[in-house]
Amino acid sequence: MSSKLMYRTLRPVLSSSGLGVGPGIRGHVISHLSTVRFLSSSDTSSPVSGNNQPEKPVQTADGKVISTYWGIPPAKITKPDGSAWKWNCFQPWDSYKPDVSIDVTKHHKPSNFTDKFAYWTVQTLKIPVQLFFQRKHMCHAMLLETVAAVPGMVGGMLLHLKSLRRFEHSGGWIKALLEEAENERMHLMTFIELSQPKWYERAIVFTVQGVFFNAYFLAYVISPKLAHRITGYLEEEAVNSYTEFLKDIDAGKFENSPAPAIAIDYWRLPKDATLRDVVYVIRADEAHHRDINHYASDIQFKGHELKEAPAPIGYH
Repeated sequence: MSSKLMYRTLRPVLSSSGLGVGPGIRGHVISHLSTVRFLSSSDTSSPVSGNNQPEKPVQTADGKVISTYWGIPPAKITKPDGSAWKWNCFQPWDSYKPDVSIDVTKHHKPSNFTDKFAYWTVQTLKIPVQLFFQRKHMCHAMLLETVAAVPGMVGGMLLHLKSLRRFEHSGGWIKALLEEAENERMHLMTFIELSQPKWYERAIVFTVQGVFFNAYFLAYVISPKLAHRITGYLEEEAVNSYTEFLKDIDAGKFENSPAPAIAIDYWRLPKDATLRDVVYVIRADEAHHRDINHYASDIQFKGHELKEAPAPIGYH
């Protein structure tokens, strides 16, 4: 049956049943329902106008209407002062006051073969990075954060799967590691507000992240205590890197520009905060991640599983 004959045959049926008819792929007829929000039998709180559209459609910043076809209500979140919350990459309850009292000079001294292997692996990896970036702190920070956000996600994902396989809890470590990954990602979201990476820097990130993700995944499958130790040493180097960044800001070698709005809201910084304040709290975050991963490795070196020790949830 041809498309035209099919259309003539079905049109009266479709019209009488209230279904709309629209053109399909390559001339075929496709029927579709009107765009109506699905309501549960008990939901009477969302009135719908006569044309089956919400009375107050939700719009994006550029004026585009967001469909509520699936019944997902738009979030209307405000700050404590009543002003609108402008971010959708994190929510107010994800923000926090950073603990900057942490000792940023701590170092885990390698005491066995695994520790030494992890330490020298990190020392070897940092050589080409330092040669390439030298004192380009902003570019270095962006590359650093795209890599630093990988271990927490990989560790959290593998612990999640392990919890499902074994029908057991994780002791909170899944959440702790995913918090770490999200915190590292917010570091990156902050830096891209200050500097957009060039095409070759994006290419480097794409390559490094692909190699590092797969290598770290295998390392975590083979030996989680080695993987956490490697991450601990990576975070130590991140702390050192941000310390050098602060020194150059203080010496006037790098402009101490105003802090981006996203950083002020995420770390609850004062409105007149500067780049130095941002780097200072990010360094504290990295020091906390250092402690988390060295702690996780120590637990496993003592012959215990992570679930047997309390996870440092909320410990940025």
